[in-house]
Amino acid sequence: MTDATGEPVRKRKRRRRSKSGQAQQPVASGAVADVSVVKQAAVPGGENSSQKRSKKHRQRRSLQGRPLATSDKPRPVADAARQSQPPVVAGVGVEPKPAPGHAGHDRRGNGQMFSHGSDSGSPLYAALDLGTNNCRLLIAQPTRPGQFRVVDAFSRIVRLGEGLGASGRLSQDAMDRSIEALKVCAAKLKSREIRKTRLIATEAARAAENGEAFLERVLEETGLELEIINRETEARLAVSGCSSLVGRETKSVVLFDIGGGSSEIAVIKIGDNRSSRLANHITHWTSLPVGVVTLSERHGGQDVTPQGFEAMVREVQGMLANFDCPAIHTLDNPGDENGFHLIGTSGTVTTLAGVHLDLPRYDRRKVDGLWLSDDEVSAMQARLLSWDFTARAANPCIGPDRADLVLAGCAILEAIRRRWPSERMRVADRGLREGLLTDMMADDGVWRRGRARRHARVPAPYGSHEGNTQ
Repeated sequence: MTDATGEPVRKRKRRRRSKSGQAQQPVASGAVADVSVVKQAAVPGGENSSQKRSKKHRQRRSLQGRPLATSDKPRPVADAARQSQPPVVAGVGVEPKPAPGHAGHDRRGNGQMFSHGSDSGSPLYAALDLGTNNCRLLIAQPTRPGQFRVVDAFSRIVRLGEGLGASGRLSQDAMDRSIEALKVCAAKLKSREIRKTRLIATEAARAAENGEAFLERVLEETGLELEIINRETEARLAVSGCSSLVGRETKSVVLFDIGGGSSEIAVIKIGDNRSSRLANHITHWTSLPVGVVTLSERHGGQDVTPQGFEAMVREVQGMLANFDCPAIHTLDNPGDENGFHLIGTSGTVTTLAGVHLDLPRYDRRKVDGLWLSDDEVSAMQARLLSWDFTARAANPCIGPDRADLVLAGCAILEAIRRRWPSERMRVADRGLREGLLTDMMADDGVWRRGRARRHARVPAPYGSHEGNTQ
């Protein structure tokens, strides 16, 4: 049988197979990518049909374990992380970049959720924090010493403490909103095999007359058994969650967590013998019965004048006056990162950082670990105070759900800065959940087993210096 050229078809097919075989000579491991380059160079003007079929066949087989570049399937976690943000960070689980239409910390209040694949060889741990303003969940698994990878998370603004300051009770609407968010968390927890879980409630449940009754309703409707933690525990957890942001050469730190209904402050002094847990270096702590929700409700959060702002600052200063804490001695150069500095972990300081960076939408990767000078913090507070409610609500790092709270948070921050002047403040987008996870994993000794014992140092998170993460 011959074709239009008069050449036998079988002979031409054998010749084609022979050429193809020459192009696919054995290559060393890791050199697969060079094959297609050689073949393209051999045929001017691009690939012929047989070469395209050969490349397609190699991609299906995924030679040498290479990821399929043309696959429509979701990328592995490690590859997806390169496009969003690292899923493994020292001492903290990192939430991925919010999807379009969302703002970090779920600024719009409609619930931020994501899920990453997990390593079947590592146990899962879960931490839930039901605060006065937010309901947040993290599910993570330990990786290298002091580190863990977040595999699932959820965050939603619920304002559980709305109206609590005036009535002393949790309102029906606030409890309903919280229950709906907790149902989502319960579904996530039930869908995974989790080794250890800790579910906590903070100031709103602590202070409300019907706080215990609310938690009974939570158990009945969601199956989740929450514990109300005391203020000292809350302060220690905040320190544990932020420990990797404290450099090994740092001498002293004032760490504060401005919440919705309370604000925890911990004074940390670190000597030559640094403990594996930074919370062990807390010398003094206090919990102020004021947060962004309660303070804004008392003074008004929508239309805030400079006089009204100063009144909020003075109220918090009065509370701090009762805190018996000796003066903190700094180094000769207080701007030196190895001396004394502040660390803030709350929506207030992360909002200030996002606005300072002029972010088109909140990005945790750029905020967590950021240093702000004293002048920069003052400038940002003045900028926010100059905006009306509409302007604050329009900012993508604030949003309408936080526009009436952010200046109350700034007032609490200002009172703290006046009590402990510092040239620099570090921003922490992490807190109680990360502290819960770190403590549970450390208690289980997961970082002391196997290869973990051979690691002498812990990599620092992005945008930060080396720090102890346990």
